Amino acid sequence: MTDPIAGYRPFPGVRDEMMEGGEVRPLWRGFARHLAGLSPDERAQRFARGDQYLRDAGVFFRQYDGAGSDERDWPLSHVPVLVDEGEWDALAAGLAQRADLLEAVMADLYGPARLVTEGHIPASLIAQSPEWLRPMVGVPPRGGHHLHLLAFDVGRGADGGWWVLGDRTQAPSGAGFALENRVATARTFSDFYAEAHVHRLAGFFRSFRGALEGNAAILTPGPLTDTYYEHAYIARYLGLMLLQGEDLAVSGGRLMVRTVSGLKPITTLWRRMDGAWADPLELEAGSRLGTPGMVEALRKGSFTMVNALGSGVLETRALMAFLPRIAKALGQDLILPNVRTWWFGEGRPAEQMVISPALSTRQPFDDPPVTGGDPMMLAGQEPVRLSTTPAFIDGALVPRPMSLRVFLVRTPDGWRTMPGGFARIGRTADTAAIAMQKGGAAADVWVMSAGRVAADTMMPLGAPYVRTMPPVLPTRAADNLFWLGRYVERAEGTMRLLRAWNVRLAEMGDRRAPLLAAMDPLLAGLAPEQGIPGGLIAPSLRAAGQLRDRLSPDGWSALTDLDRTMRSLSQKVAPGDDAARALSTLLRKLTGFSGLVQENMYRFTGWRFLELGRFHERAAGMASVLAVLADPSAPEGALDLAIEVGDSVMAHRARTPVTRRESVIDLLALDGANPRAVMFQLDGIREQVALLPEAERMDPLRRAVLRAHTRLATEVPEALDSAALWDLRDRIWSLSDLLAEGYLR
Repeated sequence: MTDPIAGYRPFPGVRDEMMEGGEVRPLWRGFARHLAGLSPDERAQRFARGDQYLRDAGVFFRQYDGAGSDERDWPLSHVPVLVDEGEWDALAAGLAQRADLLEAVMADLYGPARLVTEGHIPASLIAQSPEWLRPMVGVPPRGGHHLHLLAFDVGRGADGGWWVLGDRTQAPSGAGFALENRVATARTFSDFYAEAHVHRLAGFFRSFRGALEGNAAILTPGPLTDTYYEHAYIARYLGLMLLQGEDLAVSGGRLMVRTVSGLKPITTLWRRMDGAWADPLELEAGSRLGTPGMVEALRKGSFTMVNALGSGVLETRALMAFLPRIAKALGQDLILPNVRTWWFGEGRPAEQMVISPALSTRQPFDDPPVTGGDPMMLAGQEPVRLSTTPAFIDGALVPRPMSLRVFLVRTPDGWRTMPGGFARIGRTADTAAIAMQKGGAAADVWVMSAGRVAADTMMPLGAPYVRTMPPVLPTRAADNLFWLGRYVERAEGTMRLLRAWNVRLAEMGDRRAPLLAAMDPLLAGLAPEQGIPGGLIAPSLRAAGQLRDRLSPDGWSALTDLDRTMRSLSQKVAPGDDAARALSTLLRKLTGFSGLVQENMYRFTGWRFLELGRFHERAAGMASVLAVLADPSAPEGALDLAIEVGDSVMAHRARTPVTRRESVIDLLALDGANPRAVMFQLDGIREQVALLPEAERMDPLRRAVLRAHTRLATEVPEALDSAALWDLRDRIWSLSDLLAEGYLR
């Protein structure tokens, strides 16, 4: 067995977190022994277990390049960073002081502006910042505080002291990823973690959730942002609505969310986008992400913004140069120093500059300390050599540069620090390679106690259990749930048609056979002779991607696995028997996803819209199948084909040994006990529509559903000719427009 610790060699002159003077530091000895006791195969299996958890949970980051962006697997560095509890407490105290200082600066910049008028901050430094939002001047925050959730990037120098590398005040990212890093790393080293005295993270999030007043929500720019997974994950974890700008409206000076039950007030909005994009009326006019009138709603004090609009100005890298003097003006010295910061503004001579590798505001994760100037803000940066921590790179344990992101939340008792955080680990020895866009990785941070730590959960301590209902359903979420139901059902129906087509192609060997030609209207837009279409699940994925906060990890994993399988098979499956067997595999995977949703999704309003989409699409699809294949002019075998596509072969045989048009119409159109019949779908639509909000009103949707249901219920098989079936299909389609008119706009 090879001991990876024995071959570990820190860089000369650079502090290493694990080793000092050729010896493992006391804090790391237990973990080092555990790591040394694992064989290479066992270690690889454990790392794979952590990676598999992240894949199953759908954790990803968005990789950007010149061609656009792509979702990539989350780059976990499996070895955690260990920090002593006492050292962490000292770090937390310094950051809490800094948080109070930034709050004071924010309150002054958007209030009396004494720091500028008294010469503590150059006016041009603030005026030139794109994050300085003039419309917010003189707007006091509801509750009295501008800053509620902060993050600080910190690094350790050669002397062992911590330095602040950057302040994250705009919309700090990474807290959700810290949770996922913790779960994955704990699974990787499950036996050691269970006995180690590692502080848990749940209490931090419990405090944060408790500090969010009333009807709270997260405002996200949407699925294309690089941290969207985290937005969805945190929304699920904390039980918050995940909203986009279009979900909100301002009415009577109040911020409201558009729901299927009408406009509902928002009390607290946790903003996860840059402030300038929040309101196209008063801020960035070209924004399609924000909500018109949001600034006015803040002026009226109708809701709390986390963090306040304009807080991005505190991330201006050159501002760090002035924080020490501001602290002194307020009667204190900074506990945690900045890395030295220089600013070239207002003709100051170079020898008066103080330089800092503060982090850029534009990239949430990839802002490593680097060398160079900031032309716009006239700020310089001093090269920094960060401490190193162990990481497995290409199978070997090697030292790599590290920085930490530490999170603080405001509570009624003051700032609370997450006991752990989010570490960024360099892929190479170069500090600049710490960026995830350049191959860097993320690691968990374990705050180690000398004694046992108490178990912690999201449940408030000592609070009695009270059942709470799911939050109101935004119209955009309802729309995506409805279309997800439709798209999944449409994909299943198409797969069944394609499988039947390929089975008969294998039997007949002729694409021009009458029965195959008869299916052309049902396969419009597809080329079945080319095999399996690779993008059949793409619409379902797009709708599901908008619902990451509402779909279980298993459901999302099942859908993405189906998409990967379909795309892979589309490249190598030939038409005929080969494609038919592959489509059977895909159908099993798709029904697995549908089963997960059907069995596991809570029966609240959102589930009703999903069911309505499924019922709607299956009803319209079956009416189309019958109109084509049960037409008297259809070729021989068309009725049996309709029964097969309707997945009702056994049910039909149990009812009658002879296939007749009347028996097929009765089973697939009129039989309310058959889950594939049109009547069964209309029963479901009628039931779910009756349970939607304001069900007592006999609005156009409910009247149309009742008419369609009553008309079909009074039909006999002989009367349902193809014209009547096409008319039925059209009436079913019209229900979608009425649903959208009543609930989705």
